[in-house]
Amino acid sequence: MPGDWGFPNPATPPGSSTYYSLRLAPISRRDGLAALYGWRYQLQSVLVQVTDAAVAAAKLRWWQDELARTVAGTGSHPLTRQLGPVIDRLGLPAAPFLAMTHGAAAIIERRRPRDPDALTAAAEQDLGALFELLTRAAGDQDPAQIDRARRLGAYTTLVYQIRDCGWLLRRERYEFVSTAQLTARGLQPADLTRPTHRQHLPVILSELAAHARRLRGERRDPEGLPTPIRIRVRLADLLLDELAASAFDLADQRIALTPLRKLWHAWRESRQPPPRSPTAIENPHPWNKNPHP
Repeated sequence: MPGDWGFPNPATPPGSSTYYSLRLAPISRRDGLAALYGWRYQLQSVLVQVTDAAVAAAKLRWWQDELARTVAGTGSHPLTRQLGPVIDRLGLPAAPFLAMTHGAAAIIERRRPRDPDALTAAAEQDLGALFELLTRAAGDQDPAQIDRARRLGAYTTLVYQIRDCGWLLRRERYEFVSTAQLTARGLQPADLTRPTHRQHLPVILSELAAHARRLRGERRDPEGLPTPIRIRVRLADLLLDELAASAFDLADQRIALTPLRKLWHAWRESRQPPPRSPTAIENPHPWNKNPHP
């Protein structure tokens, strides 16, 4: 329905990784989780749809103010009216929501990461912050688990940046490459779009992939985390393998997993043991108005 940010919604379109990660999550939580994804979707929409930096910055400030209103119970947007009760019921902190706005602001302001650590920190302000919210929403408040979720969210962000590098370059967005990588090669960011320097891009992406894999850690690392996170990480693993198989020749092509392949692997991951948090199992939150899948 128009204005309904339950599942599915514009942030979780059928065929996407987000769709399958929530489609196979517990039914009672889908609407609430879809609203959390909606917050990131709105911020990313500003980056994609608004070309004027001043206008984009103003829109981000509006969302920051709307978050404050939402926490106070006076949110006005259809998304935040649906998101507010979820935040209140679960006691979700504002910090991860704000982290996503800060990460988007850095992109608008053309702040490039200096080194691999800065790349990781920026990625943690994207899906890292969202994965923290998903973990807390499942009832897990263990700091170690939340740190794992943030790290795996950062890993997933880096994989998507590698996949989308050609599109990002055409929009003069360079958040996936560190200043250190460019300096070591005597390059400016715009050089990566020039035919005389394009041979550097696969090497840079290969380095980024190696950094992402180190961040990822062991392949069974997501065990015990909520189903949506485990599915997203598994699909990111598969996607990164496909990108590597192309020798990171991605300036003019965008490689993606097919919906059927996503569904198959998402289903297999959903059959793994559930999260370890007793709260998440014993006290499911009645978020979904429709009891049927």
